[in-house]
Amino acid sequence: MLTQERLKELFAYDPLIGSFVRKVRRGSGRAGDLAGTDNGCGYLQIRVDRHVYVAHRLAWLYITGEWPKDQIDHVNGVRDDNRIDNLRAATNSENQCNTPSYKNSSTGAKGVCMHKRVGLYQAHIQVNKKKMHLGYFADIESASAAYVMAASLVHGEFANLPKKPASGIDA
Repeated sequence: MLTQERLKELFAYDPLIGSFVRKVRRGSGRAGDLAGTDNGCGYLQIRVDRHVYVAHRLAWLYITGEWPKDQIDHVNGVRDDNRIDNLRAATNSENQCNTPSYKNSSTGAKGVCMHKRVGLYQAHIQVNKKKMHLGYFADIESASAAYVMAASLVHGEFANLPKKPASGIDA
């Protein structure tokens, strides 16, 4: 099992930028090179002593001295942003709360869909693997507001809420 000591022997980690730099030559990597490649899912991965690790878990080990007990969540949702202030320990459930709305969402609002039979927008939220109905609304904004309120209460700091546009600025 990789230790913090071994990791610090091989790499320097910059917590403000979130990058790893090689301290020694290993394979094709030279000392001074940035470490990490995209794993195909947006996360950076780094090979250490014949094992492949995702960089955010290595960053956690580098700073805390411990392997995460469960998962590591990227606060801003950017998978290759491994600054330590963008990482937090999370359970699978908490990590799932911090996901954006689906790309194929017909409304573009997380937790909101059009209920065609009723002819209104429906707001819903997932709690403990169960979908909970929050109500029907005449417009997307009202349905989204209901979701935001429920997500704030239920998911707390892990709620991935829509960013509010700056008011008073014409686009």
